[in-house]
Amino acid sequence: MLSLLGRDPRLLWWLPTAIAILFSWPLLSYAGEVKVAVASNFMQPMKEIATQFERDTRHSVVLAFGSSGKFYAQINHGAPFDVLLSADQAKPSALSASGLAVADSQFTYALGAIVLWSATPKDGADLLADLKAGQFNKLAFANPKLAPYGAAALEVLQHLSLQAATQPKWVQGENIAQTYQFVRTGNADLGFVARAQLAPEDLAFAWSVPKSFYGPIRQDAVLLQRGAANPAASELMRYLRSDAVKAILKKYGYDADA
Repeated sequence: MLSLLGRDPRLLWWLPTAIAILFSWPLLSYAGEVKVAVASNFMQPMKEIATQFERDTRHSVVLAFGSSGKFYAQINHGAPFDVLLSADQAKPSALSASGLAVADSQFTYALGAIVLWSATPKDGADLLADLKAGQFNKLAFANPKLAPYGAAALEVLQHLSLQAATQPKWVQGENIAQTYQFVRTGNADLGFVARAQLAPEDLAFAWSVPKSFYGPIRQDAVLLQRGAANPAASELMRYLRSDAVKAILKKYGYDADA
């Protein structure tokens, strides 16, 4: 071929294209797909992480969002996920113990935070005053038995000695996404939601709950057995520990340091 090119330099025009195709071939050959079950509170940051991951690795990501409890049940019944990003530590630990997740793959990818919020713009100090005075019709938070963000909200009420006083006005969401909708639509005039769910303009009218009022909301990732032989899944697990992801977590109000 080289001798032919030497005889006719006009044929050299296609050489850069041929080289580009040659070097991109391994990337195209090894690009894969990873199916990820993601806790609903992590929807917005995970969409951004997935976009960046796809751009950086050429792998594709299929995301499903919902309750960690429902995902746990689905995985136990054979749901085809490669990775679980849970809102807690208990469910990834249980999957590892039962052999449905890869041993020693579990790690904390984010620490969550909760805020007291209302869809009616109001200063955070005023929201806290309304909560203490009972000046509200409904208080929304996620079911503490199903959602770690709900368990944290209950801890806050106990810390403030408001559990008994507020209980008649509780409305509980199945998960933090449903809880957010209760408040956003006005079905509850106050609610404990994930800080990451709020846009910056909404955060300006929220009470950021001191982290000393509730235990750490450790959100753990685990590689499921279905993804054990999937290079894209393993690469995503590594990517979740990267500086690029830590920057995204910080932007959405999560702490990346477990």
